[in-house]
Amino acid sequence: MKTITILIPAYNEEEVLPALKEALNTVTNELSQYRFEFLFVNDGSSDRTAQLLTEYSMEDERVKYVELSRNFGKEIAMLAGFDYAIGDAVIIMDADLQHPPEMIQEFVYWWEQGYEDVFTIRKEKAEKNPFKRWASSAYYAILQRLSSYEVHQGAGDFRLLDRKCVEALKDLRENERNTKGMYAYIGFRKKALEYKESERAAGATKWKLSALIKLAIDGITSYSTIPLRMWSVIGLVISFFSFIFLLIEMIKVLIFGSSVAGYPTLIAAIVFLGGIQLVSLGAIGEYLARVFTETKNRPAYFVRKTSNEEDRSESKERDQKDERKNP
Repeated sequence: MKTITILIPAYNEEEVLPALKEALNTVTNELSQYRFEFLFVNDGSSDRTAQLLTEYSMEDERVKYVELSRNFGKEIAMLAGFDYAIGDAVIIMDADLQHPPEMIQEFVYWWEQGYEDVFTIRKEKAEKNPFKRWASSAYYAILQRLSSYEVHQGAGDFRLLDRKCVEALKDLRENERNTKGMYAYIGFRKKALEYKESERAAGATKWKLSALIKLAIDGITSYSTIPLRMWSVIGLVISFFSFIFLLIEMIKVLIFGSSVAGYPTLIAAIVFLGGIQLVSLGAIGEYLARVFTETKNRPAYFVRKTSNEEDRSESKERDQKDERKNP
């Protein structure tokens, strides 16, 4: 019997966990030929998420959890899930039920057909903000142009990964992660499915604008050096035109003599070139910051406890009670 791990990063999701657990039970009960593991990664929640997961794990042996020592972010939480997942395949989904659990059956079907990365593309987003929708589309378009491999427009983390894919992702131990680019980087046989994104079942999104911007920058700087090359080209072009301008000014001085005219032009040129230099230094700084972070070689996350440790602790307590009863 094959084992399938459903990996769910969770951060302050106490309101939605009961509905999610019920939905998972309904779907997986129809796939009785498989063994399921519900692996929750509690990413430093401050509400009752940890308590609920502990209760679920005691009630249902399929429920496992990994509790991180603090909030490391979804990307790192998924890495922790890859490290602890035991399934022959891993299905990644959000805890807020925007990813329809009903698609698990379709994931499994295509996996059995030989596909190793069955991913989803949103054909309709729940996001109502037109700016965020446009920004998301623009980001994927830019990422595709900058990457040397195919990044599917609208493809997210809601997908099934074969064990071979999971092992490949575990080998990529970057701290500043952008897993969407990693899915494309590792390759393997892929299958795209479309789905309609649902509204959150409860609670509010935990993604802030600053976090989304950081994720976008990580995606661009992690998988392409084109921004660095772009500023090299811009520098060469500006230097070329500056040299032409210098020649023109020298010829004018030789023919007409010197003049104090052109002060506004001089200021404009200084401001323009200064802005170009600052922007290019910012691009270089982003790459340098990544190098600085990675060379420290710190662990990507720390685990506070896991459900396995809880199980061993309870087993030890039972054994101690039995010893006291039967010395």
